Amino acid sequence: MPTTWIIAANAGRVRFFAEADSKEPLQELEDMVSPAAQLRTEDTETDKLSPTAASGTRHNIGGNEGAGMAHNAKAGAPNKLYQPAQTPDQHAADLFAKDVAEYLLKAHNEGRYQQLVLAASPEFLGVLRTKLNPAVQGAIKTEVNKDYTHSSAQQLREQLQAHAAKSE
Repeated sequence: MPTTWIIAANAGRVRFFAEADSKEPLQELEDMVSPAAQLRTEDTETDKLSPTAASGTRHNIGGNEGAGMAHNAKAGAPNKLYQPAQTPDQHAADLFAKDVAEYLLKAHNEGRYQQLVLAASPEFLGVLRTKLNPAVQGAIKTEVNKDYTHSSAQQLREQLQAHAAKSE
């Protein structure tokens, strides 16, 4: 019987289970935690002024220093228009998804599984899909957009069976 890996994931944690026989309990193989999930918010984000911050200069909006006021009325505030491409959380999820995808590709190339079931939070599932190698994508037999990372192996199997019954 082919080995199926069942992945329970979210942006902070991924648990890998193996199922060689549907009558046997799932075997947990790996519990991968995102490095960003282990850090405190104050370790990853700061409210310090960046080098482009305008406070304390004559270009500060609302400044009352002669020509600076007239200049700002025309120029506007460039920092107010800037939108980062990703938030720090999105960036961390993106990096973590890349690590997970690399792990899955390595295991697939080693023949450790033939089929894959992905159960992940909707946001992380979308990010993970973009990182998966085509060979790994071909092994996916089921995707479930639910976060089951806190479920026991038995609960995970029951939830996936219930999901499969609803889908039929």
